[in-house]
Amino acid sequence: MNRKYAHIKVKVIAGVFVATLIFSQLNIVTQAASLSSVLPSAGIGLALVENSKSSKNVNITVIQDASVAKANQSTEEAMLSDMIGENEDFTKLVIAQVNDYVNVRSLPSEEGEVVGKLYNNSVGTFVSEKDGWYQITSGTVTGYVKAEYCVTGTEAIELAKEVGTRIATVTTTTLKVRSEASLEATVLGLVPLEEELVVTEEVNGWVKVNIEEGDGFVSSEYVSLRTEFVQAESKAEEEARLKKEEEARKAAQAAARKSTQSTSSSNANYTAPVVTGDSEQGKAVAEFALQFVGNPYVYGGTSLTDGADCSGFVLSVYKEFGVSLPHSSASDRSQGYAVASLDEAQPGDLICYSGHVALYIGGGQIVHASTSKTGIIVSKADYRKILAIRRIF
Repeated sequence: MNRKYAHIKVKVIAGVFVATLIFSQLNIVTQAASLSSVLPSAGIGLALVENSKSSKNVNITVIQDASVAKANQSTEEAMLSDMIGENEDFTKLVIAQVNDYVNVRSLPSEEGEVVGKLYNNSVGTFVSEKDGWYQITSGTVTGYVKAEYCVTGTEAIELAKEVGTRIATVTTTTLKVRSEASLEATVLGLVPLEEELVVTEEVNGWVKVNIEEGDGFVSSEYVSLRTEFVQAESKAEEEARLKKEEEARKAAQAAARKSTQSTSSSNANYTAPVVTGDSEQGKAVAEFALQFVGNPYVYGGTSLTDGADCSGFVLSVYKEFGVSLPHSSASDRSQGYAVASLDEAQPGDLICYSGHVALYIGGGQIVHASTSKTGIIVSKADYRKILAIRRIF
């Protein structure tokens, strides 16, 4: 629990007042977090959802020096507006800044029982402060964390831009991603219902997103928007996660031992890269997948020879090893268990991107059903920002 960033003490002088900011149309919901490959998959994600039918007013209270309150409020609101729009408020965020995690305790003391863990860059909501401890709520956890291991206020708002991820979830059967923010613009690619895409910009009824074909625009009418953070993990959630991961690992290994894989190549003229890694089962998955390099990409397809899309390719490869995966790159981000970084990845791991998924083959490379122009190819794993790395075996 080493300190990573110094906590900045804010001196509150005489004459403080309470400014209550009321933001309407906010609905706070929790959901399983899958964004980060570093943080545990069972951590609970906080999503601030705009314009929900079930939304209700939330009162946000900010205490600050009277002489700077108005200026700070304007600055913070401008930051938030630039980042995510007008209906989300981050002024009560508490963000952990540690090497690994900070314990959440039942009391504002080292003697308090550990009720959960707030991992680095994870987020809680400020409740109160006492003797150098912040009382927070985060996911299903309510308790105290040492203030010195967290940031709050304007610093937390600025940091939220980095640790939060703006997500657009597709709400129509097939969504067209266009090269520009216009219905007349060229269609870059197609995205299926419930796919989740990383948002880089929002402007005039359009959302700029990242897909395999590049950056493009979708109409905000056909997506729902939220900002996701990873929150604290309770002791019970940690135990359940570890148990689930171990069961999944054993089940996948058993399925692999029983599987009968074809060894005939679908592309006799293709010389596959040498697969390297410590996982024999993962290497078998990667070597099997590499047989199909050069075959076509087909939107919605699952055929390794006649055509598959990215998740269809991964699904069909693992099916040969007795493992069932969803036909969704967004859902693949919660399969198996998390791998901390690309340096720790093994052949067979799922490499997850915005709207895309691939199979790691070792040596910093992936094999994937890329686009209709390229088909199934080998690429560098870090050619795009990686959202998660998941291990099945």
